[in-house]
Order: sequence, then structure tokens, then C-alpha cells
Amino acid sequence: MAFESLTEKLSAAFKKLRGKGRITEADVKEAMREIRLALLEADVSYKVVKDFTKSVTARCVGADVLESLTPAQMIVKIVNEELTTLMGGSTAGLTINPKPPTVIMMVGLQGAGKTTNGAKLAGLLKKQGGRHPLLVACDIYRPAAITQLEVLGGQLDIPVFQMGQSDPVDIAKAAIDYAKKHGNDMVFLDTAGRLHIDEALMDELKKIKAAVQPDEVLLVVDAMVGQDAVNAATAFDEALDLTGVVLTKLDGDARGGAALSIKATTGKPIKYTGTGEKLDMIEPFHPDRMASRILGMGDMLSLIEKAQENYDEQKARELEEKMRKNRFTLSDFLDQMEQLKGMGDLSSLAGMLPGVNTSMLENADPDGKAMAHTEAIIRSMTPAEREDPSILNASRKRRIALGCGLQVTDVNRLLKQFESMQQMMKMMSSGSLPAGMGGGGRIPKGMLGGMNRATKKALKKNKKKKKK
Repeated sequence: MAFESLTEKLSAAFKKLRGKGRITEADVKEAMREIRLALLEADVSYKVVKDFTKSVTARCVGADVLESLTPAQMIVKIVNEELTTLMGGSTAGLTINPKPPTVIMMVGLQGAGKTTNGAKLAGLLKKQGGRHPLLVACDIYRPAAITQLEVLGGQLDIPVFQMGQSDPVDIAKAAIDYAKKHGNDMVFLDTAGRLHIDEALMDELKKIKAAVQPDEVLLVVDAMVGQDAVNAATAFDEALDLTGVVLTKLDGDARGGAALSIKATTGKPIKYTGTGEKLDMIEPFHPDRMASRILGMGDMLSLIEKAQENYDEQKARELEEKMRKNRFTLSDFLDQMEQLKGMGDLSSLAGMLPGVNTSMLENADPDGKAMAHTEAIIRSMTPAEREDPSILNASRKRRIALGCGLQVTDVNRLLKQFESMQQMMKMMSSGSLPAGMGGGGRIPKGMLGGMNRATKKALKKNKKKKKK
């Protein structure tokens, strides 16, 4: 994942400060030297690094330490605030035209993920915003570009407007007329890219912009190319006056410098980030949350939002009732796995938890084989076997193993794990835990319900915040 190396280096720098009761100016300068090197290694622009460390140093040396914070905590707080400011300060949303349709022009170099991420963004707005987007194929040069857009539109159930190899300007104009007649309130123009910036590309994009006057001109850049992403953003901004950036492939081995440099260099905010290959893996860019993750503090709000998207309140109530009555089955276990999978890659979710180093999870289960095997075993069972695993004799187990392509030992291992889970739930529902798991004490009455209510409260609070 992006920023892993940077997070480790910043954590090491702060660790040295935590052991000191009083921090001198020399300590601050030493810490800033390490932070400067860490940022440069992350491919952040030299000028951006210089200005950032200068600003942080000035605040740290002259800071009045708050009563509730140690000097080291105060420095972490200052670095967090400065990182947030560096990446834009606040979340930048899309400009929505009060007279539909809102026209969004996607631009960028070939290979940055312009077509895919334009479709992803349309899908996100359809799912979360209740919008009715239209995808428009204005790239008439790249082989199969139109076909790719049509395939993505089919997968997301979003209509695609295309006129073959016609003039891109005419296509864009006709698409907006089509959108007005057919009730599409958002139009995404998938424009042509090149392997490099050239005059012909820019002239065509300028003509499209002049003809349709888009509400947003979003540049799609690949985080993997590092400082070149910032150079591309600068060139496109000079020609088209961008309104924002979509930064892709933040789930890869990117050092993350582009995310920290683009806003400071171009003045244009990062509005969305692509975090994976799946069509739902795009999300709004929150500078404060990203700063928190870079500093190893996690991102609980994003985690709650992901849970909320996959949260089935009715199923949660039924599950709580089953847990109380110790009637948790393998079918319930499968439901929980599916909801967890819907939240995305496990290592990226772990990165949202404070203090969790995702690099520690690299060899844990990188391709999710254990979860896939568990799912295959349960799906090879009959409904009766899922409800009551005690009926599984030797011949049934052999049939299940044969059905999922695994061994009987794998089936036995899952059943043993499930039995242990049931025992744990039985102890929780009865209000006690064995020694060593909470000290052998009683679980407070209504704890399960209280945990559920706390989760609901957090989700409701987040919903209200979204509406505002």
C-alpha cells in the first residue's frame, strides 16, 4: 500500500521523541531532518518538503505544550495538522450544476486509468448519490476504447453514449442533448489520452471544453509514476484550468509523493482516489483522514462508512438474537464473511485501524485463500448440514471435500474452529468468560445489545454528517 514506508519512517522519528520528558530545539531539528529524508524518499517534491519542514519546525520550536499532551504528542499533532493542510485541508466535492446535467470531463495520459475511473466515479455517484449518469465515449483513437466503456457501463448498469469515430466535439455536444432528453443528470466525457503530452492532444481537449463548458475538468493521474504525476498535473492545468484530480492506484507500491505534492504544486485539490481494481474501489479524498493514516493513527471514520455501506440492520438484529440464544449457524457465518468481503481488501481495512502496520499482514493471507476455502466448504454443504453440523459423519465430510476440491482434514479444521466459536458465543451469552479471557469475570448484562447500539449510534451520527 502507498505510504507504508513513509509511515514506518515517521513512526521511528516520533518514537525517539517519546522517551524524552523535555524536547529541545536540537531534538526538533533532528526529528525534522528524518522527516525531510522520509518525505524525499516518498517522492515528494523538494520544494514542498522544504516548505513543509520549515513550517513544522517554526510551530514546534515556538509551541506552547498543551497540558493534556506531552511534547512528543504535540509535535505529532502539529505534523498531522500540517500534512492535512499540505493535502488540501478539507474534502473537495464535485460542483453540481443546479440545471442538469452536470458535465464532468475526464482527462489524462493514456494508461492512467481514465476510462475505468470515470466509470467507477459514475457508479459511486449512482449508488450513493442517487444520480442517473451517462458515460460518453469521446476517445475515438485508442483501439477498443469504446468497447471498454460499454463493458464497464454494462457492469455498472449505466448507459453509454457513442457515435463511433465521429468528431469528439460533436459527440460531446450530442451526448449532452441526449442526457437532457433522457433524464441523465450527470454526463461523464471519457476523452482521449496520449502516452505523452503533445499539442494535438491539448488542442482537442480545449475544443471539447470550449464547446460544452464542463462543470468539472478532472485529471486522472497514476500515483505509481510519482513526481511525473505532478508534472502532468501542472501541464494539464496550464492548458485546461483543472478543477480537481483523481489519483489512481493508491493500493499499489506507490511511495505516495504525488498525493502530498499535487495540491501544493498546482493548487488543485485531489477529489477522489482509486484504491483497487474492483469497480467499487473509488472514494472521496479526505486530507485529514489520509494524514491520520500516514501517521499510523488509523482512519476509523472511513472504516465506519465502509461498514455502513455493507451493514444490513435487519440481519444484524437477527444475528444478535441468534447469538443470545446460541443458535449461530454456518449459514450465519457465511453471511458475515460475505459482508466482510464487501468492505474490500482486508489489509486495506486493517490500515484504517490505529497502530496496525499493514506490512505485518503481507504474508498472513495475501490472496484470501483461507477465506475462499472456508466459503467453498460451507457452500458444498446441504442447508441441513449448515444448520446442524453435528450430523456430518465421515461419508458426508468426504462428499463435501470432494465437492469443494479440498481435503477432509480441511473440513474437520473448519468444523473445529466453528465449534470453538460457538463455545465462545455460549459463554458470552451466559455472561462469563474463561480465565485468561477477561479475567474470568462476568460480562455486564446487556453488553451485546450495548455494543450493537453503540455501532448503530456511530452509523447514525455519520449519516447525519453526510446529509449536512
